[in-house]
Amino acid sequence: MGDHPQRTPFYGMVMMLAAMISGLWVADLPWVALRVAAYLALLVVALAGFLMTFRDYS
Repeated sequence: MGDHPQRTPFYGMVMMLAAMISGLWVADLPWVALRVAAYLALLVVALAGFLMTFRDYS
């Protein structure tokens, strides 16, 4: 993958943006149970992206 210091925050931002855009699609799902499961999965992806983006090396 490489050792560029800005690579991990970039991937984190991509994960957060993908979770937000996917949330628009999830809102139109017909079954509530499927919608809840998808939102929980998106929450996990967004939190992982947040941690990757705003990590602190100090």
